[in-house]
This record gives sequence, structure tokens and C-alpha cells, in this order.
Amino acid sequence: MRAPISLLVLTLAAIAACTKPVDVERERTALLAADHEWMQAARDADKFASFYAPDAALYQTGMPVVKGQAAIREGFKQLTSTPGFSLEWTQASTHVGAAGDVAYITGNYDIKLGDGGEKGKYVTIWRKQPDGSWKVTDDIFNSDAPAAPPAAVPGKHTLLVPPQLTWGDQPPALPPGGKLAVLSGDPSSSAPFVLRAELPAGYKVPPHWHPTDEHVTVLAGTFAFGMGDTLDTAAMTDISAGGYALMPAQMHHYAVAKTPVTIQVHGIGPFEITYVNPADDPRAKK
Repeated sequence: MRAPISLLVLTLAAIAACTKPVDVERERTALLAADHEWMQAARDADKFASFYAPDAALYQTGMPVVKGQAAIREGFKQLTSTPGFSLEWTQASTHVGAAGDVAYITGNYDIKLGDGGEKGKYVTIWRKQPDGSWKVTDDIFNSDAPAAPPAAVPGKHTLLVPPQLTWGDQPPALPPGGKLAVLSGDPSSSAPFVLRAELPAGYKVPPHWHPTDEHVTVLAGTFAFGMGDTLDTAAMTDISAGGYALMPAQMHHYAVAKTPVTIQVHGIGPFEITYVNPADDPRAKK
């Protein structure tokens, strides 16, 4: 029995001699370099998707898992085509396994899309590939924002008393000075929503248009509307409390609060606004 045992010992010794120790710090440096290059490629959907492994999985808030590099690429192409798109992230922690072939990074991201954006946190799991490169196998992220109020469900009623409304500042796409509350739905999604806004006297929204129909009901005060590419107070129509206005998709229009007003807006999201004159866009003035 000695010969087989001796052979086994010699074999194990040979394997151990051929196994190179892993330089974890070197792998961490390579991983962070890959992660930085990945972020720099955020505006190029094809290059961005190339950092995912062929069988990678994307885990997003409120959506099914997206599997495969090809599917992730197609979804990201739609994202990058949104006006004003940008994506950045900051690493919070990095861990590379002792074997130097699996790692994960955690951190915070900031994405801007059209009239809004989202900030949140993420975990990306990386695996070293046969060619020595690092690829993402699992990309997990979710928003820091609280969940949106539930949309109205057919067959069920929705009741809100004034103290239940949550008021906040106008979104960055609208001139500052007003207050806004979401009554139902999610204005950032492709679904029905209802908003309520309180605007001071003199509040103006320069000529603009929306990609979907906007239905406006004046609840209090007087709100004036005009059509066209130039704000002309003489050509506006005053809508007093109880009045209603429909602004069809893509119609150029403008509005001025003649008095302090409260309005209610119904529509199909996502809620977006494009100004006829880009210089009127509040986002361009920041």
C-alpha cells in the first residue's frame, strides 16, 4: 500500500506546486478599473451591455427579472434614448473572494431621465471570465424614494380627505413656486394618474407641450390658457373654478395663474413636458 500512498502524496504536492497564490488586491484594482470603465460607457448601450456576462440577470424595482446580455442591451437602448439621460454611481464597498474569481460591489446610483430621475442603491456581483476579464452576473438595484400611492383599482373606491394628501414642491421640469400632490397612480409610469397643484398668483408656464393628453380642472381661483409658441396674455382664455380644459398631445400651449389657484390634472403617464423655447426650461437654468 505504500507505493499508492506515496504516489498520491507526490501528486498532491505537484498540484500544490502548480497552484499560484491569488493576489486579491491586484484583482480588486482590476475590478474597480472595470467598474469605472463601465460607468463611462453609460451613454453607449452596446458597450455598456458588454460588461454583463452572457447569462447575466438584472433585478429592478417593481419589474420582472431581465435575463441575458441581449435582453439587457435592448432595454438599455430604450433608456439611453430618453432626452436628458445620464447615469452615475459611487462605490460604497468592494469585496473580492479569496479565490480571486468572484466579487461584489455596493454603492449608490443617480439616474436622470427626461423630466425626473431616481436615486437609489445597488449591489453588483462580478465573476472573472476565462479570458481574465471581469463581468457582471447579477445587477440588483432599487430606488430610495418611497413607493408611489396605489393606482385606483377597478371595482374599488378611493377616498382621500385633505389631511391625507402629501404635498411637495413642483418637479424640476415646472417653474418653482407651486405645490403638488399625487392623488392616485404614478406619473412616472405608463398608467393613469391624478395630480393636484396649488399655484400662486402670477405663476406662469411658458409655451410647451406634452406627449399625451392632459385634462385640467380648475378647483379654485382663475387659471388662464393660451395656444401657440409665444405667451400672449391678450390671447388667453380665463378658466374659473369649476372650469375644464383639455390639452391634446403635442399641442403647444401656455398658462398663467390670474389668482392663487388649485387645479387637478388627469392623464396617462409618464408625465413629461417639453418647452418650445429650451431657454424656458427650469432645468436649463440650474
